[in-house]
Amino acid sequence: MNPPSESPADIDRSDPESEVAARAAAYRNWGRWGHDDVLGTLNFIDAAKRREAAGLVRQGEVISLSQAFDTDGPQRGWRRRTNPVHTMTDTGVDAERGNQGFPHGIGGADDVIAMPLQCSTQWDGLGHIFDHGMAWNGRRAGDVVTSEGDLVTGIEHAAAAIVSRGVLLDVGAHLRPDDAELPDGYAISAAELDDCAAAQGVSVGRGDIVLVRTGRLARARREGWGEYAGGPSAGLSLTTAGWLHRSEIAAIATDTWGFEVRPNEFDAPSFQPLHQVVIPNIGLTIGEMWDLDALAVSCRARRRWDFLLSAPPLPITGAVGSPINPVAVF
Repeated sequence: MNPPSESPADIDRSDPESEVAARAAAYRNWGRWGHDDVLGTLNFIDAAKRREAAGLVRQGEVISLSQAFDTDGPQRGWRRRTNPVHTMTDTGVDAERGNQGFPHGIGGADDVIAMPLQCSTQWDGLGHIFDHGMAWNGRRAGDVVTSEGDLVTGIEHAAAAIVSRGVLLDVGAHLRPDDAELPDGYAISAAELDDCAAAQGVSVGRGDIVLVRTGRLARARREGWGEYAGGPSAGLSLTTAGWLHRSEIAAIATDTWGFEVRPNEFDAPSFQPLHQVVIPNIGLTIGEMWDLDALAVSCRARRRWDFLLSAPPLPITGAVGSPINPVAVF
């Protein structure tokens, strides 16, 4: 049987069910790392890969790839996703007034934060998305994620896994050199990912973490959040599933809310079909809402597009995602 087409133009826009099913079957990694696997493609990162990544550090420059975590964020309340609420429980005012109850004049400040785990820069864990009631590695979704959390593939398992060679593909600048921003609804193809890598003179391979810049966050910062969270955006086409599988990358992240192109590539009702293929079937960890703008400037100035990337999730037991502050080190 021929593999699914990698041209966005070939998608049957009337039949998302068949288009998703064909790619899920073609690229499924169930059992590849054993029946009890909890890491999926993060298994591609090994000690040799981390040593390679460490060798990319020459100047010691660090660039944070995280958006802020504050009330002025992109979330609009979809499915109870809100922006962080930060509250001080002890303040300098309390210390000045001596009402904290501490001896010999010591005072302090404390605070708490309440937020969805996927409200800003974050990873989607392997328990985040299911395909017809099945989770990563062929497990029943109800056996994996319950009201107690992800009992099998919780994000805590990746706490020491996500340190590797990072590769930035500035597809926005590659395809739109004038403004470096792709238009909403632009579906990035596998061929365009390869062309961008070739133009930048960088390779993509096993164990790499690929960062795809579309320019969507840059526009949101200039024009206001608008529909950044859940609205129209450039992103990866469903047809990149084969590229994501055969490249053997460990993870991928974008500067968009949803990683894949929005609206999705169908005239019939659909929702995040590429997520449905890559998370529960390929076992791919996905990052969203990363800030890649300063990184793109630095990479272009250096004429170098790879770096040590450290992006561990918080080890929140049973979580299906995690906020992060990823850093690129040159």
